[in-house]
Amino acid sequence: MKASAAIEESSGFADAEALEERLSRPDADVVADLARLEGDILILGATGKMGPTLARMAKRAAPDRRVWAMARFSDRSLLQRFEQQNIEPVQGDLLDPPTLDRLPDAPNVIMMTGFKFGASDSPARTWAVNALLPAQVTARLGGRRVVAFSTGCVYPFVPISSGGAAEDVELTPLGEYANSCVGRERLVQWEAARCGARVLMFRLNYAIDCRYGVLYDIATKVLNGAPLDLSTGYFNVIWQGDANAMALRSLAHCADPAVVLNITGPETVSLRRVAGWFGDRLGRTPRFTGEEAPTAWLNNAGKAHALMGYPKVSLEQMMEWVADWVERAMPGLNKPTGFEVRTGAY
Repeated sequence: MKASAAIEESSGFADAEALEERLSRPDADVVADLARLEGDILILGATGKMGPTLARMAKRAAPDRRVWAMARFSDRSLLQRFEQQNIEPVQGDLLDPPTLDRLPDAPNVIMMTGFKFGASDSPARTWAVNALLPAQVTARLGGRRVVAFSTGCVYPFVPISSGGAAEDVELTPLGEYANSCVGRERLVQWEAARCGARVLMFRLNYAIDCRYGVLYDIATKVLNGAPLDLSTGYFNVIWQGDANAMALRSLAHCADPAVVLNITGPETVSLRRVAGWFGDRLGRTPRFTGEEAPTAWLNNAGKAHALMGYPKVSLEQMMEWVADWVERAMPGLNKPTGFEVRTGAY
């Protein structure tokens, strides 16, 4: 990257394309880890918030490999976008048995399928998408490497001072969504053991970019004068580009029995402090309600950091990028995170 472009990027992104270029830019570690692996890459559920930039990063890091992006493609524009990036779209609903018969024969699979918002109103669909579907897919993936996306919400709340739940904490979460995700992990592990797949459970706790995520939610509320509920007063975040990189690099760490990794940033982040920073940056005074609870959904990603290093984008840089985006009234994705929810009901 030219020096002038690097200086411009340090303060923000001109538009969505510049942002997505950054989110999908592989670093040397991603390139090196994919070079260690043989075979093509299949991404299931590739049209969510992360999927398009993850698929693009995979293709940029390994341009000689085939990269398939499989999804229902309710947003038809993504079909053309993937084709323009030399990524091969495969359209189909994985809950339909005929679609399972059309899974591309790639030895490296990243499974991103999931259903969260609306889970409390549709519990049967929640369990079908989050548990039944991954189990049925895994049963077809014998001998392959599978990075199965999960969530930090599988843990119970932990004390703020704990540093977050590590991978050995007992899984006793709240709500249909989180429990269905525990079901996903258990059933994927069961089917992987039966068919010989090597698996890594990717427990992600709050990826963000400039258009969505916990920092975007906080910044927009500060800018608009909306009150911030302090009950969930602490959280973890990771830049989506770093989460993409760690997902691809995790293919090199899949194993039998399954490996479990928490994926997030190293900090326990204070809502009150971040809101104050955004207030200073945006020229607003944050409004708060409630008081910080002594517990929160927090994850300790020390195991992943030992394997793959710290995320490359700092919390301070994320905040600066989000503030610039929000201040310029750039478009968001209109997908609130619901990080304030403490009942597990989404």
